[in-house]
Amino acid sequence: MDFTDEKDYIMRIIKEMFRVLFSLMLGKQYQSVDLPKENKYEVSGKALEELEQLVDDGRINEAENLLLDGIDYTNQEEVLAALLFYQYVSEQEDAFLLAHNYSREEVLDGIKRLAEHAGYGEVNELFAEL
Repeated sequence: MDFTDEKDYIMRIIKEMFRVLFSLMLGKQYQSVDLPKENKYEVSGKALEELEQLVDDGRINEAENLLLDGIDYTNQEEVLAALLFYQYVSEQEDAFLLAHNYSREEVLDGIKRLAEHAGYGEVNELFAEL
């Protein structure tokens, strides 16, 4: 498996994990999550928009730290917002992620950690064999 194949493989796993987690959390089959520009999602006391702006500014690790510092894993809306954060990060170009010391593997790790803490650890087990 070369580097390109590995990137594609990780991206497929990320997308499939999003699909499964969104379906479990929302109780319906995942199609696509396309939020209006003005959304009301918050996590750890921060608007999702603020965290996305930090990502856009190249401060991905800082945004992730803010996200994880105060997340209430028992609050489904916060978990959903965190999942949307990771989806946003995963949609960034490889060169952008690399330039700002972040990787697709970190996105995948974040999703797995989120699933585990939010009580969806069985999703990680589904993808453990891959």
